[in-house]
Amino acid sequence: MDTLTHAVSGALLGRLLCVRPVAPPMPAAVAAVLAPGGRFSAAWDHAPGHLAPWQAATVGAVAAAFPDIDALAMLAGDFAYLRWHRGVTHSVLLAPLWAWLLAALLARWFEVTRGRPGGWKALFAPALGGVLLHIAGDWITPFGTMMLAPLSDRRFGLGTMFVIDLAFSGFLVAGLLLAAVAPRRRWPALAGLLGASAWVGLAWTGQREGEAIAREHAQRQGLAVQWIEAMPRPASPFNWTLAIFDGRDYHVAHVNTRRSEPLVASPSDNFLRRLSAPYRPAAQAQWTRVARFGGENGEAAPVWVLDAWSHEAFATYRWFAGAPALLATTRRVAEDGGDERCAAFRDLRFEFPGREASPFRYGVCLGAEGAARPVRFGAKGWQPL
Repeated sequence: MDTLTHAVSGALLGRLLCVRPVAPPMPAAVAAVLAPGGRFSAAWDHAPGHLAPWQAATVGAVAAAFPDIDALAMLAGDFAYLRWHRGVTHSVLLAPLWAWLLAALLARWFEVTRGRPGGWKALFAPALGGVLLHIAGDWITPFGTMMLAPLSDRRFGLGTMFVIDLAFSGFLVAGLLLAAVAPRRRWPALAGLLGASAWVGLAWTGQREGEAIAREHAQRQGLAVQWIEAMPRPASPFNWTLAIFDGRDYHVAHVNTRRSEPLVASPSDNFLRRLSAPYRPAAQAQWTRVARFGGENGEAAPVWVLDAWSHEAFATYRWFAGAPALLATTRRVAEDGGDERCAAFRDLRFEFPGREASPFRYGVCLGAEGAARPVRFGAKGWQPL
């Protein structure tokens, strides 16, 4: 999920957890008339020692954005990013530690906590809530999250939501805007979070429907099924790419689980309609066979491609890819003048109709005497990492 959406969700949660709403400071002239002797000042302002709503929202937003600081791993290279992004900063086990560090740092910025022994405690709840909400937001996407790091590098992922979902983000933004309009009320924050949660539930329903469609197709075709996966796609919670893996090949179809008639889109239509048009009704789904490692028409995959895939230099990508498939091969002259063969792979989880260049396309070039080097395959072709 994008970092901005994470931050908005954390701001809403912080606003929801705010102990007591606050109004703008009462003008002195008004206080003299309505609150002689300051009798109503405590009721007007936030309770001493507690965060004002904007402060709680700020803490929640910062904490919910914080885990993505591990994206800096990209500075160490593409494979370092794949290996460490959504790792220790996304760990449920370490969430209390990150919340404490953030609370301790942010406590220096707010007058209500600055200089107070244990002042960070007032910030700990929204900070912990923000970090945990970030982890939950990433867990629902296909990328996966290492929730148990550093004890385990297993990626957990519900795979229900596309990485960027405008409706999901829209619910959160609407809740934040309403909270700004009604600063003394908590219901806007609650409504925004509940609306986004309901959207996730709707997408989960679409995912179950997609998996059922794939199972029915596998039964009709007599496929030997190793696993079935419904991969979320943009524009609708009912747009899915269905993949059936039979141990050798993928059987893939782009389906809208609720559509009864094909959706027709022209180049002049809005981009959401154009994105959604390729997803056909289940009864009209067009299933295609995608060879995992090459070898069309029942032929075995080339041995050298399998060697490239299993090479130690490609271990990180093997660990990361959920639905890998051969993308391209080439034979070229190596930098030392020798001959090398290169095989590039893609991850079907991140490909969808209309997306010309999907991310996470990498490969291995095999040279003489077991030499190997990982490469990136993109719009500019084969590039060294």
